[in-house]
Amino acid sequence: MFQWALIFLVVAVIAGVLGMSGVAGTAANIAWLLFLVGLVLAVIFFVRSRGAAR
Repeated sequence: MFQWALIFLVVAVIAGVLGMSGVAGTAANIAWLLFLVGLVLAVIFFVRSRGAAR
């Protein structure tokens, strides 16, 4: 998930440099969304694995 977020972030930066603000904004929003989803999933898996160890 974080890998895809990083890819979309790079696409957003490249599109921003080339002046494609619409593409850059969309790619940045997708990157942010994927980062948040990955972070939530990481926390959920961390909490579940700690509960199973008890």
